[in-house]
Amino acid sequence: MTETNNDSSLYNEDLAPIPQSKRTWGTWNYAALWISMSLCIPTYMLASSLIEGGMNWWQSILTIFIGNTVVLIPMILNGHAGAKYGIPFPVFARASFGTIGANIPAILRAIVACGWFGIQTWIGGFSIYQMMKLWFPSLATLSQIFPDSFGLQTGPAICFFIFWLLNMWVVYMGVESIKKLLVFKAFFLPFAALALLFWAINAGNGLGPILAQPAKLEGPAFWAFFFPALTGMVGFWATLSLNIPDFTRYAKSQKAQVNGQIIGLPPSMTLFAFIGVVVTSATFIIYGETIWDPVVLAGKFENKLLVSAAMIAVAISTLATNIAANIVSPANDFANISPKKINFRTGGYITGVIGILIFPWKLIADPNGYIFTWLIAYSSLLGPVGGIMIADYYFVRKQLLYVDELYQHKGQYRFGNGFNSAAIVALLVGIVPNIPGFLLQIKLISATAFPSWISELYHYAWFVGFFVSGFVYILMMRNYKAGIVNLDKQN
Repeated sequence: MTETNNDSSLYNEDLAPIPQSKRTWGTWNYAALWISMSLCIPTYMLASSLIEGGMNWWQSILTIFIGNTVVLIPMILNGHAGAKYGIPFPVFARASFGTIGANIPAILRAIVACGWFGIQTWIGGFSIYQMMKLWFPSLATLSQIFPDSFGLQTGPAICFFIFWLLNMWVVYMGVESIKKLLVFKAFFLPFAALALLFWAINAGNGLGPILAQPAKLEGPAFWAFFFPALTGMVGFWATLSLNIPDFTRYAKSQKAQVNGQIIGLPPSMTLFAFIGVVVTSATFIIYGETIWDPVVLAGKFENKLLVSAAMIAVAISTLATNIAANIVSPANDFANISPKKINFRTGGYITGVIGILIFPWKLIADPNGYIFTWLIAYSSLLGPVGGIMIADYYFVRKQLLYVDELYQHKGQYRFGNGFNSAAIVALLVGIVPNIPGFLLQIKLISATAFPSWISELYHYAWFVGFFVSGFVYILMMRNYKAGIVNLDKQN
């Protein structure tokens, strides 16, 4: 393709297709990518939340393995276009949503990333609080300055805001400043996780008593928790299942991206989750209560220097993960809306503000908030997008894209004024069934406002949205004929 044929508002060096000569990622590059992304505090908390919710160790591990195996399917399917054409997610989305309509899935993904930014910032800020209160106990007894409805104490709020400012400072300095911290994370988190595992086994009198902890859920109660939990596991990587072309565009071959993701995603998530399960189960034996938050757990250790070192390390590794995973993507998505008015730095600041407004401390205050409110809620938005993109690529276009047309407002992907109405309608139809259950979850309606079976659909939000939107999209596009519109510009 030639750059001169492209519209400036749809094309820049970052969005341009990667030529085959520059696609250098092999199988182990993708395996390493997933291993690195899986090693984070939220993964640990994911497993721990299942234990706290009432599952035993093998039920938790199996749920996580099944969930990550399920999400691996759209991950590989969406990754195909990136590996075949060298295009990133926002460009790939233009084929189904239109050249302007592609901003809709991009912004949905960006808002979710803002949420993850808030959660990671809270984890980092709370680790600082756990350290500071050891040396300055009065921090834990400061006068309350926030309304009770905020659910936020003054001490943790101060530390959260300090850590938030540190993130914004890195945005101001540029993401290049984070490279060394990413290397630190790669070495520290595996070491810290293993150290925590050995501590739990030793303090819990071996693996036997830890793994012998019984499940608290049986029969209907188990299944009522299992299916929403499974949806939450799928939702955990729902964002990456959409923008995986951002990574697979560098693949040497389809085999590399497929095998790399199979090797890297389910095994690493399951292994790290196992550590979370063992440690969380051990806390009941050691302390008489289940502690699912590793930062809270580390705060219970008596050695001040040990706790301080651990909390500083958690904060540094969280900062590295946060900037790399939760700032870069949404900042660029916001900048893409209006390149002349919003640059990367401004986009980063927007991400930071939205990250506060979601009240992340409430989302991870308990496992129900983490799974039922956060993971399932955003999966109800991203599942439909994934269903539409996969339906378009495999059933409507038969894996055939005209790359030049993706960068032209007057090409076939313009549809009507830059929007594909079929994709918009299918997206809304896929989201609507999950709204009653979400409103019930956040207590905005009563349990009798809708029939119970309608509210229960929310527990399968990603699956409902994925299949409903995909099916509706295929029906609405059944008479669509794909082909090159601007033949003169292609030659």
